[in-house]
Amino acid sequence: MKVALIGDIHANLPALEAVLAHIREQGVDGIWNVGDFVGYGAFPEEVVQFFRTEEELHDLDVLNIIGNYDLKVLQFKEKRKKWRKSKRPDKYLAFEWAYESLSKKSRKYLRFLSKEIRLKAKGKRILLTHASPASNQEALTLETPERRLRELAQMAEADVIICGHSHQPFVREVDGAWFINPGSVGRPDDGDPRACYAVLEITPDSIDVQHYRVAYDTERAANAIRERELPEAFAEMVLQGRSLDEVEIDEE
Repeated sequence: MKVALIGDIHANLPALEAVLAHIREQGVDGIWNVGDFVGYGAFPEEVVQFFRTEEELHDLDVLNIIGNYDLKVLQFKEKRKKWRKSKRPDKYLAFEWAYESLSKKSRKYLRFLSKEIRLKAKGKRILLTHASPASNQEALTLETPERRLRELAQMAEADVIICGHSHQPFVREVDGAWFINPGSVGRPDDGDPRACYAVLEITPDSIDVQHYRVAYDTERAANAIRERELPEAFAEMVLQGRSLDEVEIDEE
């Protein structure tokens, strides 16, 4: 079994299109997406619609789960008064833009996605979760202590845990449990602006993971952000492959 692992698209349609073209060259059987369709990018509706209609994906088996950012965007209408006071203006604007740009059909599509998916493949128990088995906001990275990974593996009761959220591509194996993060398609935070995803190949006797970095038209993605009059920092995130906090520190 050979599948592409993607996540953290964050409304970056040019990056998603480039990754899909690259995926098609890998001969995969399907795509597993660990969520965060929207956030900061200029194309929230287009990205969700891409998966909702599956016109470009009809020949592949696709599994999608919802991410923590997606969940927050769906809560925007009821939380807007509270968030206007408690959140930074740029982050509030990102939630507002994503919510108001989504159609009712796309909001409904996101709302009915699961927070996790469990399945079996080639004798392996697999868990798809956005962040960690404990929380959809716990970021797992290369620096996460092995002790914590052991706790999470026991909690997950899975042989392979596929996660996103931290935007950091990695593969870690602890006591026979594999933790795989495919990195971020649309908003890498490691200084490399290229889109990132992974291909997972499972046999009864082995697990193989290959990460890929895919160049795409970052100027198109950044200019679309500017055309929608979103903060320049959102465009710089795409151009630099860095987080919002890092970009804004440089702007000070």
